Amino acid sequence: MSVSSKSSVSEKFAKLSERAAEAGRRVAAAQNEAKAEVERSAQKARAAAQAHAEKQRENASAGQAHVSASWNDLQKSWSEHITKMHEDLRFSKAAFDATTAVNRAEDADGDATAAIEYAYGAIEEAESAVLDAISAWMEADELLKTQ
Repeated sequence: MSVSSKSSVSEKFAKLSERAAEAGRRVAAAQNEAKAEVERSAQKARAAAQAHAEKQRENASAGQAHVSASWNDLQKSWSEHITKMHEDLRFSKAAFDATTAVNRAEDADGDATAAIEYAYGAIEEAESAVLDAISAWMEADELLKTQ
């Protein structure tokens, strides 16, 4: 039980790292793509983010016994934030002039920067949480061996 739990969180962290690298490659490639292709990629990324947020909502409800209340609150808050950002983006797509388009681009850039900073902190928190989980399982293993 403990070995699989330790490897499970480690595997999830490795998957997170792989996903971040994949996102980095997609963003870099988008710099050289046509606008229509970038918009399709953005649509796919939004759909994936929305699906992940929905899954997190379900997991938060189902797994409350093994997740602290603060993490459940954070998951719900993040999910609500993603939904609002997507709604705002849909409304802002109706840019009528260059000034509005520039303002929308600046807002999108600010949102992207904030999301990146949030993700960076989340990765650091994830690393800490994974190491804490591994340490806790090691301690549990030690105590089980002495009984």
